[in-house]
Amino acid sequence: MKKTNLTADARYTIGAISPNLFGSFIEHLGRAVYEGIYEPGHPTADEAGFRGDVIELIKELGVPMVRYPGGNFVSGYNWRDGVGPKENRPTRLELAWFSTETNEFGTDEFMKWCKKAEIAPMMAVNMGTGTVQSAAELVEYCNHAGGTTISEMRRANGADEPYNVRYWCLGNEMDGLWQIGHLNAEDYGKKAFEAAKLMRWTNGEMGAENGVRAADPLRLVVCGSCNREMETFPEWDRIVLEHTYDMVDYLSMHRYYMYDKTSPRPLEDFLASADDMHGFIKTMRATIEYVRAKLRSPKQVGLSFDEWNIWTINAPRHEPIWKQAPHLLEDVYTFRDAIVFAGLMNTLLNNCDIVKIGCLAQLVNVIAPIMTEKGGGTCRQTSFYPFKYIASARGDAIRIFSDSDTFDSKHGKAHTINAALTYDKETRSAKLSVCNYGEEACELALELNGFGELTPETYIEMTGELDACNTFSDPNAVAPHRRDLPEMDGNRTSLVLPPMSWSFVTFKE
Repeated sequence: MKKTNLTADARYTIGAISPNLFGSFIEHLGRAVYEGIYEPGHPTADEAGFRGDVIELIKELGVPMVRYPGGNFVSGYNWRDGVGPKENRPTRLELAWFSTETNEFGTDEFMKWCKKAEIAPMMAVNMGTGTVQSAAELVEYCNHAGGTTISEMRRANGADEPYNVRYWCLGNEMDGLWQIGHLNAEDYGKKAFEAAKLMRWTNGEMGAENGVRAADPLRLVVCGSCNREMETFPEWDRIVLEHTYDMVDYLSMHRYYMYDKTSPRPLEDFLASADDMHGFIKTMRATIEYVRAKLRSPKQVGLSFDEWNIWTINAPRHEPIWKQAPHLLEDVYTFRDAIVFAGLMNTLLNNCDIVKIGCLAQLVNVIAPIMTEKGGGTCRQTSFYPFKYIASARGDAIRIFSDSDTFDSKHGKAHTINAALTYDKETRSAKLSVCNYGEEACELALELNGFGELTPETYIEMTGELDACNTFSDPNAVAPHRRDLPEMDGNRTSLVLPPMSWSFVTFKE
């Protein structure tokens, strides 16, 4: 049996884990909203039309924050269409996904849903067809207490108290030619700066030079590259940051991974996704540091990985255009997808010093861990389980030293053993997430120094046929199972990792 040594010391932390690293995303795309989180008349729906069964699963996942309303959708969206009496809201052609948008669900409904689901909202403003003034006015609608025409509009619509939205995205994927209102880096950087300025002023932030700062300033995310294959990457990020660095808090990045059967090494290339994600983050980190040094700024901008997932469907659309809530991008995830997904989450943890926000795209029905049937039940996809367990991590991510084997892929050398370790000083507990991407079982020799006398508390494992998946008719075909707890020998223990598997172990002092 192959053997891998993994050593960690509690003193060598990577950084504090932000709970927002485990956020998600709801866009007006396919059935994410309609028939997803919102379905009036469903047996579990409340008076607002929110599906209770979906909310319970989201709470089980542990999602703290959700980005809304897009995504590509936001670049053609007028937020005013989605507020006020529903019978007066316009029905529009939705040009991002060639659907019909009734605007039955909008900002006010989203805020009510967030409150019910115990989730913080992360709003995106339209930087495509929208103006910097419309962005500022949306902040006013959401956050100003009252006394102005726009804030009183919110109060008239049933929300007497402001929503106090803190996290805001300055558009979406503006580097992409597919984006409505696409801009080059110079033009977007200038527009984003002006939007950020007006949004902050609307929030009562006048800048340090004026001696006035809001007690709770906005946290602004500027658009970075939507994938590392873009011809403009990473120049786009450099140029945009040079325009906006002192005005924003995060640079966004997006990345999707696919099992490509046409690749010369489809399995190896897919299993190497986590190493590719790490490389992408590494370049974005370096770009931020370059701009920071060039501007002589003491400020540290973080990364918002606010779209990431596995995306496997490239099939032609079968439903007609202009249909409301068409079935789009409803991937059925396999066990193969689940173990790659777990590795991607490990990578986010191992870069938590710079990646402060993560948004799994998306949450329900559209490339999602949760699927629904109209009028019917729900299904946990295979990716549901790694997210649920890994998202429970709190405290600090701990640096791991490993002698893992590697394998060749289109992304270069990739690690056979992919792992992340976290430690929470308050609860004095550690959590280990580890993937074995090898075709053989592996003995993992684990040495944990400086954590006190840890005792294994829980040990779960996911294994199975690579193509196995969960369906409405067989919802538990792929799920974690419990294993016997390993024995500790002082600060050492060992695990036997099956081939092609994901394991999750918690330790308690």
